[in-house]
Amino acid sequence: MAKRPDSERSRPISRADLEQGFLNIQRGARKSVEDRKSKIVTAASAAGVLLVVIVFLLGRRSGKKKTTFVEIRRV
Repeated sequence: MAKRPDSERSRPISRADLEQGFLNIQRGARKSVEDRKSKIVTAASAAGVLLVVIVFLLGRRSGKKKTTFVEIRRV
């Protein structure tokens, strides 16, 4: 927390001081969220693609196991 200079210590904290402090906190929080958002979106996208590939491969394997061959012979 930043210390106020001696000249400002004698005056009371004003509404503008509080608003400025809250704005600084909010800017820091927004920057942190924006930095992490791109990483989270990238990770979620990669996980989604991986999940689709795994489901596709499992479905393909399952389809090969259950395939029925019908042989028709003429007599």
